[in-house]
Amino acid sequence: MCHFQHTAPCQYLQFFRGIHSSSVHYSKRGNKKRKPISFGSKKLHVAEEIFVKVPQGVSVEEFALLLEINEDTIKQYYMKTVGGSDYEKFKSRFQSQPSPVLMKSIGKSVGVTVKVFEPQSADQVIHTEEEQDDKDIHPPPPPDPSVLVTRPPVVTIMGHVDHGKTSLLDSLRKTNVVEKEFGGITQHIGAFSVKLPTGESITFLDTPGHAAFAAMRERGANVTDIVVLVVAADDGVMEQTEQSIKYAKNAGVPIIVAINKIDKPEADIEHTKNMLVQHGIIVEDYGGDVQAVQVSALKGTNLDKLQEAIAIQAEVMELKADPGGKVRGRVIEASTDVGRGRLVTAVIESGTLRKGDLLIAGTAWAKVRQMFDENRKPLKEAPPSTPVEITGWRELPSAGSDILQASSEAEIRDAIAWRKNNQHKQKEEKIFEEIEEKQRKLRNVYLEKRNLNRLSGYFRRPQKKVKESEEDDTNPQLSLVIKGDVDGSVEAILNCLSTYKSTQCRLDILRYDVGEVTTTDVETAEVFNGEIYAFNVKVPEDIHSLATAKGITIREHNVIYKMIDDIKETIISRIPEEEVENVIGEANVMQSFPFHDGKKQLSVAGCKCVKGSLLISSKFKVMRNGETLYRGNAVSMKHFKKDVDEIKKDMECGLRLSDEGFVFLPGDSIVCYELQREDAKLNWNPGF
Repeated sequence: MCHFQHTAPCQYLQFFRGIHSSSVHYSKRGNKKRKPISFGSKKLHVAEEIFVKVPQGVSVEEFALLLEINEDTIKQYYMKTVGGSDYEKFKSRFQSQPSPVLMKSIGKSVGVTVKVFEPQSADQVIHTEEEQDDKDIHPPPPPDPSVLVTRPPVVTIMGHVDHGKTSLLDSLRKTNVVEKEFGGITQHIGAFSVKLPTGESITFLDTPGHAAFAAMRERGANVTDIVVLVVAADDGVMEQTEQSIKYAKNAGVPIIVAINKIDKPEADIEHTKNMLVQHGIIVEDYGGDVQAVQVSALKGTNLDKLQEAIAIQAEVMELKADPGGKVRGRVIEASTDVGRGRLVTAVIESGTLRKGDLLIAGTAWAKVRQMFDENRKPLKEAPPSTPVEITGWRELPSAGSDILQASSEAEIRDAIAWRKNNQHKQKEEKIFEEIEEKQRKLRNVYLEKRNLNRLSGYFRRPQKKVKESEEDDTNPQLSLVIKGDVDGSVEAILNCLSTYKSTQCRLDILRYDVGEVTTTDVETAEVFNGEIYAFNVKVPEDIHSLATAKGITIREHNVIYKMIDDIKETIISRIPEEEVENVIGEANVMQSFPFHDGKKQLSVAGCKCVKGSLLISSKFKVMRNGETLYRGNAVSMKHFKKDVDEIKKDMECGLRLSDEGFVFLPGDSIVCYELQREDAKLNWNPGF
């Protein structure tokens, strides 16, 4: 799973879909012409430049292999262009005194662009790598078993949308979470600590069950010790239930099944257990090792048994941590709070977090200013398995990032610089892999066309380069600026938009970020004639006024699937209407009659209407063996000898078309239709 870095959103977007446009070129330093990310398809022109990297000092034979040509081609070029006769001397000079100009000229003659570079020796590469010391901050080594103490389990509630996960947590912690969620759908990961009647504590993570939050559920499974899989007894195993099972298994986390809604008349507990067996979850009743508890979240039935099952599983796992070592945790969510600034919800895995501690998560860092529990009450310290909200972050880390404690700010600065350098190298490697793959495909297309041309007796002609500004792109386009309240919400929105692959309208993401809509967002949307979508964030009055003055639309939402539906409607509104045929009637040609009109001999169809009716004012098409041979108007329609405007079902008629040369044959099918314009239908299913 990819995590988004908000320090350079535009940079990340360039790699989100790979290299999809021939107008984006990369150098070895990773520089590029920035362009909005496009989720729609674009034509790939065969006439693109094909780049071949050639190290200095190659022989003529090696040069020919790199260009995938015969050495004879180079010899012919030398004899024709240079005019020399001593080819062997030329080959020797080619390697000992390389001429980049000559190499590029030869490459150009065969349709490729040669890039000549001076390769580093192995000693130089090793020396360079040795000079780059590892300045990263790493997790502490495993502590001595003697210092470990028992810690509360971290439990994730997972399952399908509307199967009662939030209601279950609501009953467990005796608060009303459901009413706080827009539309009754949980849209963030929530971390809560629950005190059991036995005095033990359990930390719960509530993950959304909606399809848009698959990445958030996966992140929840990777943080947790135990997964409570909520399955509604009336619905059984559904799509998000299957995904939750997969995430839990991939993370190696034990599962406890909570069969919910047992009080409903439609509940079928045995059928639900059988469905679980089909997905590899065998409960204890069926001879397996998975605990299954039948509960009703609304009525509070058997919640004590569920708590007991969690406590038993935690005891078997012997969960322990070192509260005295360096802090290690995991980012659950990151957001910006108007009153408290940058805020990170985290679960502490080891160590004890205190005010003033220095933390690093990804390339973000913090000096802990304040800590709060789930009820926003200040905390003085947070031992292992504690869910905590942390303020004091210089910038927001990505949800799912590891949190590590640092000794000093200097150590943090060195680690961040080292991590950013590594990120740049990884992106550069990915870029070059994609470029090489793209060049390989283009090269294969080029070689195939070249070979066909040679077999046909043609020689490759120089092709005129098309500038980016001259490329034809007449398809409609929708450019978006995405703003969200928290990192996870923005990630879920972008994951939905990444499924868009329609060619009907290009979808460009100009920028995305966490926080309120700003002047920069409006100005960006203005340049690209885009729109701004704000999820669960405030839009200041002055920004509203600025957007109105510039003609920029700001659409505000607090339910993600409604926001995606709005984007779909906006896309559809930009796609031209479709012209469809509304069939009025059909007729079969029984016989073709010749008709003499002066000097011309015309064909008249003797036919019978078998469906609907035929209208002389409508359009007609003639089909033969499934192929449409004619589209146009009819100039004459007779019933016996009388001209008529309409022929109804089971009536016979003579029909003549406006095309005087068309000849009917018995068995032809005549379709009478009208053209109607309808709203375009978008071929995009984001998953809900």
